[in-house]
Amino acid sequence: MTSAHTAPLPIALGAMAFGTRHDETASFALLDQFLDAGGSWVDTANCYAFWQSPDGRGGASETMLGRWFAARPGARDRVQISTKVGCEPAGSGTYPESTEGVGAATVARALEESLTRLGTDHVDLFWAHRDDRTTPLEESTEAFAAQVAAGKVGRLGLSNYALWRAERARGIAAQHGWAAPSALQLSYSYLQPRPLVRNAVHDHRFGWITDEVLDYAATDPGWKLWAYSPLLGGAYDRDDRPVPEAYDHPGTTRRLAALATVAGDLGVSRSAVVIAWMLASTPQVRPVLGVSTPAQLADAVAGARLRLTPEQVAALDQPW
Repeated sequence: MTSAHTAPLPIALGAMAFGTRHDETASFALLDQFLDAGGSWVDTANCYAFWQSPDGRGGASETMLGRWFAARPGARDRVQISTKVGCEPAGSGTYPESTEGVGAATVARALEESLTRLGTDHVDLFWAHRDDRTTPLEESTEAFAAQVAAGKVGRLGLSNYALWRAERARGIAAQHGWAAPSALQLSYSYLQPRPLVRNAVHDHRFGWITDEVLDYAATDPGWKLWAYSPLLGGAYDRDDRPVPEAYDHPGTTRRLAALATVAGDLGVSRSAVVIAWMLASTPQVRPVLGVSTPAQLADAVAGARLRLTPEQVAALDQPW
């Protein structure tokens, strides 16, 4: 494997399906392609993908990544790994009502298990996968900070947290002199859902990068934003993947028209433009891209390399 680019791609490869829906051959091929294209961040979780596993447990994605690292000498030095704790089911069929949470003992145990599966002594970014309001925020904040102090974690992040909870966790860390979370991972895309939508796949309160989140991160460069599901499951380019119902409003129609115009002018896919638009935003939002084929990954890389003009960004931002 030799990288054809020196500048790292500002996207992350989502490894959710590695080891379950994607076998070793497919997983290794996508990882090799990503690394060769200049990719560096790979995002996984200890619960991936329990819903596709025969025993209903996670760990397959991390295990597959560990096998790839073992088969590719030097790859671990070129790849930054982010993994998560908090969403592994407490028992078979208990998700989402009952999960492992982010109590101190769970955080410490889960990280050790993740490191073993990954075959490494540290991860570069460790996420709380979702807020656990049954555990005192001070306990979970301290538990994550302890892993940084132990040298097992580079940075800390919060996924699926309400903004006020993220700010409170950071305040607790500052008060005690602990390592603080510095990344937020929420859902985000070019299309915007209707206000107050709350269903199984979307919740404005703690699952979406809102204007408030963007303003918060723009005024505090210590925070980095990551976005999962940025391409809405392929809805921008695939007729068999309709735009989710939460996005059914007149603004969607207008934005899809603007997106089609820019993509047509550039001769690229609409998904590539969405990725480029996200990376051109202020603050920049890093897309976490779950791809299934080499062609999808190549298109994502093309989007990451695409540079929109200010006029194109304005045209995309305008229609509401």
